Amino acid sequence: MIFVGDDWAEDHHDICVLDEAGKLLAKRKVPEGIEGVTQLHALVAAHSPEPAEVVVGIETDRGLFVQALVASGYRVYAINPLAASRYRERHTTSGAKSDPGDAKVLAEAVRTDRHNHRQIAGDSELAEAVKVLARAHQNLVWSRQRQLNNLRSTLREYYPAALEAFGDDLGSRDAMAVLGRAPTPALAKALSAAKIASAMRAAGRRRYLDSRAQEIREHLRGAHLEAPATLAEAYGAAVKATVGVLTEMNAQLAALEGELQSCFEKHPDAEIIVSLPGLGFVLGARVLAEFGDDRTRFADAKGRKCYAGTAPITRASGKSKVVLARFAGNRRLADACYRWAFASLTASPEARAFYDAHRAAQGPKAKNAHAKAMRALANRWVGILHGCLKHHTPYDAAKAWHREEAAA
Repeated sequence: MIFVGDDWAEDHHDICVLDEAGKLLAKRKVPEGIEGVTQLHALVAAHSPEPAEVVVGIETDRGLFVQALVASGYRVYAINPLAASRYRERHTTSGAKSDPGDAKVLAEAVRTDRHNHRQIAGDSELAEAVKVLARAHQNLVWSRQRQLNNLRSTLREYYPAALEAFGDDLGSRDAMAVLGRAPTPALAKALSAAKIASAMRAAGRRRYLDSRAQEIREHLRGAHLEAPATLAEAYGAAVKATVGVLTEMNAQLAALEGELQSCFEKHPDAEIIVSLPGLGFVLGARVLAEFGDDRTRFADAKGRKCYAGTAPITRASGKSKVVLARFAGNRRLADACYRWAFASLTASPEARAFYDAHRAAQGPKAKNAHAKAMRALANRWVGILHGCLKHHTPYDAAKAWHREEAAA
């Protein structure tokens, strides 16, 4: 058996090969792409003819190069960069760092401690496709929110009437339609209710057009502090550009959601996942994408909970024992699980009772009681999901919550 450390960069990989005793067998820098994979195979084959006897440590679990290593039959482990930096401290006290040195650290990590790390699972192509679409959708949602924050900040500088008119619905189609026609207070005051209704109708609104248009008109014509006309026009040009970007983002989000739903519904686990309260096709796709569909990835529900970041961590020393939230982890999955738990409060009476019980147990003066109860609920849902996937059965409330019912 040989152990390979791969410290990757955008255009090359530093490779280090060790034997079972930790003796250096070879080291080399190989390029990215087909040529690099070919050179790596030749380097490995000189020391081990059996792909199953090759263990690779690398700081990522995705990419064409990683896929090529997995397809070759190597046992590939994704080492968290934070963990890799701690291994580096075991090998040097000077603080020195180099790419070849990092490759050796990764090889040592899989040689001595691979049982403590996660082997890259063999997810299906369909699950990988769902991951690509789910992450692209989430990235676009986050980008859209940054643009909305920028828009809100700009409007606060010169156009408070718009913030008053749309409030928390600043990203809505109505807001985009009206701001596109009236990006300055002067233009807004000139808009009639009929023109506002026409803009919203063109954007897709079909109900309560007249009443909503009149309400917006009253807000836009209210008394507010105003910036000088020249400055307002400059701000208006900036807002009009941002509105154009947001309008296109909304259209692309809708298109991407359609692609995501179509791809997700083809997966055999989709029916099981959306059977759980709080999971629609968007959140369900995110959960599937981040957990993957390789049944060998998680040995038990505890492993899945730890990977999700919902399981707490314990710090104990002597008589001191503190239970804390787990901060290191997959932030995409943690975000999806939190939203799932929140949505389940109205979709599942059992989830609501579980949440209320945790809030009550912490006492009325407890800090962050809501967040703690939400994490506990998310952790419970991840365990239920594991059971459903393990037995390949849809969600059944009576089976999922039988422990709580027995305790009651």
